[in-house]
Amino acid sequence: MKKIVTFGEIMLRLAPKAHLRFSQANEFEAIYGGGESNVAVSLANYGLPVEFVTRVPKNDIGDCAMMEMRKRNVGINHVLFGGDRLGIYFLETGAVSRGSKVVYDRAHSAMAQIEAGMVDWKKVFKEAHWFHWTGITPAISQGAADACLEAVKVASEMGLTISTDLNYRAKLWKYGKDPEAIMTELTSYCDVILGNEEDAQKHFGIHPKDLDVHKHGHDVTAEAFLSVCTQMMEKFPRAKKVITTLRGSISASHNSWAGVMYNGKEMIKSPTYQITDIVDRVGGGDSFMGGLIYALNTYDNDQEALNFAVAASCLKHTIKGDANLVTVNEVLKLMSGDASGRVAR
Repeated sequence: MKKIVTFGEIMLRLAPKAHLRFSQANEFEAIYGGGESNVAVSLANYGLPVEFVTRVPKNDIGDCAMMEMRKRNVGINHVLFGGDRLGIYFLETGAVSRGSKVVYDRAHSAMAQIEAGMVDWKKVFKEAHWFHWTGITPAISQGAADACLEAVKVASEMGLTISTDLNYRAKLWKYGKDPEAIMTELTSYCDVILGNEEDAQKHFGIHPKDLDVHKHGHDVTAEAFLSVCTQMMEKFPRAKKVITTLRGSISASHNSWAGVMYNGKEMIKSPTYQITDIVDRVGGGDSFMGGLIYALNTYDNDQEALNFAVAASCLKHTIKGDANLVTVNEVLKLMSGDASGRVAR
C-alpha cells in the first residue's frame, strides 16, 4: 500500500502532573506531539505506512522528538533539520467546571522558519497516495503557509487524495495576514474536510443556524450542523466528504462525543458516546482524523468509516498524552458495544 504523508509541527508539551495549576507546579511532564504528528502515530499504530514531514532543530531536543516518531513506526525520511529551537506548549489540565488552558511558546521555532522550496514535495509524494495537513500549520508563519500551499498544489498535480482538519487556533494567527484568504485557497484543494462549528465560522464565516454551542453544548445535534456541511461543500466543490465532530461539553471532565459526515447526498451520523471521566482530551480531534483516514482506506462504507473514527477518538480520551495509542482490535471492540473496560487476561 502507498504511503500517507502528514505535514506540520511537532512540539514539546510541558504539563503539571494530574490537575495541578501552573502556579502549583514544581515539575512538568514532557511529552512530544502535534496535530499532524498525532495523526501519523494513529495511522502507524493501525499498521498503515506513513511519513511525517516537519522541520526540527539539530539538537538533543529535536532528536528526542524524532525518537518518539521512530518509536511509533512513523517514517521521518523527509524531515528537515535546521533552526534553533523546537516549539513548546504548556498545558494546564482542567477538571469539572474549570477548562484546560494552553500557553504557546513556539515563536521562531524551526518549523515557523520553514520556507517554500525547502521540501522536495515531488520526492515526498512519489510513493504516496494521501496527504494530510491542518489549519495549525499555515497559522504558524507566512513561510509555513507558503510551504503548505506548495505541498497541496504538488499533491493535487500528482493525484493524491488531500485531507485537512481546519483546527482554528486564535492564539497563532499573529503574523498579520488574512486567515480566511489563506485557508480558503488551501482548503480548495481538499477532498476530505474535517472541522467543527468554530473552525467553519472563524475561517470562513460559516456557522450552524440558531445554535450557540457555548451555551448549549450539551444540546448539540447532527441536524444543527447539516447547514455547516452543505455550506462547506458549496464553497469547496472539490470536497467529497465534509465531517464534523459533535462534542457536547457538559464539563471539562464529561463530554458527549459523536460525529457526522456529509457526502453530498446524505448526512450520516455516528453513535454517541458519553465520556464521563476524561483522562486527556488533547489530541481528540487528531485521533478522530487518524481513525477516519484509516477507515476510509479500509472500508467501502462511509457509515463504518465514521463509526470507526468516533470510537477511536472516544478511546483517545482515556490515554495520557497527545497521541492515540489504541489498536484496531480495541476500536472494533468498542464499536461492537463492549465498553466494559474489563481486564484482558
